[in-house]
Amino acid sequence: MALILCLETATRVCSVSLSRDASLLSIRESESHNVHSSKLTVFIDEMMKEAGHSFQELDAVAVSMGPGSYTGLRIGVATAKGLCYALDKPMIAVPTLQAMATGINLKFQVPGSRFQVPGSRFQVPGSRFQVPGSKTEVLFVPMIDARRMEVFCGIYNEENVEIREVRAEIIDEHSFGELLENHLIIFGGDGSEKCKPVLGNHPNAFFLDSFAASAKYMIPRAVEKFVNRDFENLAYFEPFYLKDFVAGKPRVKGLL
Repeated sequence: MALILCLETATRVCSVSLSRDASLLSIRESESHNVHSSKLTVFIDEMMKEAGHSFQELDAVAVSMGPGSYTGLRIGVATAKGLCYALDKPMIAVPTLQAMATGINLKFQVPGSRFQVPGSRFQVPGSRFQVPGSKTEVLFVPMIDARRMEVFCGIYNEENVEIREVRAEIIDEHSFGELLENHLIIFGGDGSEKCKPVLGNHPNAFFLDSFAASAKYMIPRAVEKFVNRDFENLAYFEPFYLKDFVAGKPRVKGLL
């Protein structure tokens, strides 16, 4: 019966959740920009009090490991390390895009969703896969905005297995072309919002509007890693940035 605190700060969302095994006990989150440094520890404290648990009762702390915002990842990992060090608890790293794929999968299966068609959830209106009993594979592509027309993205199947490595990709009309010809692809995340005008006309491309990363989607992977004792080294763990951080030039007159 593992009590796990999950921290999600890799995107614009600041989110924390508390779970008992796979069951969500409490959650706090905000999609306001640039609130991670001011809200993260406040959310954690509020949530723990609301759930009626002390920090010492925690069995582990899980943190979203990236890719994503450089600053957000640093805040989340530093907070997780501080808690784990002070409490002498293990730290679990959950791939951000894999957790998002879990969330997209859950949204895809929500009763009443336009993807739910009696007989086969692959019979989506307009899709060439409207065949009773179709076994066509559905793929989930979570996307994180990386500015301009670039996104951080991964591709996952229904078992949440990564079938292509996570990468930074510039989106154009040819992106995912071969996969879209043979699969139904569900896109989600803030990066997918700018891709919809480019890929949205394909009959096998579907976009989950307003889908965002959340600490609650980290829970299944965090529990799995806890059971397997797949913990991180607090001294040496670093977030998965994917791209090198490039500092902007100062705009104050007289500074180089």
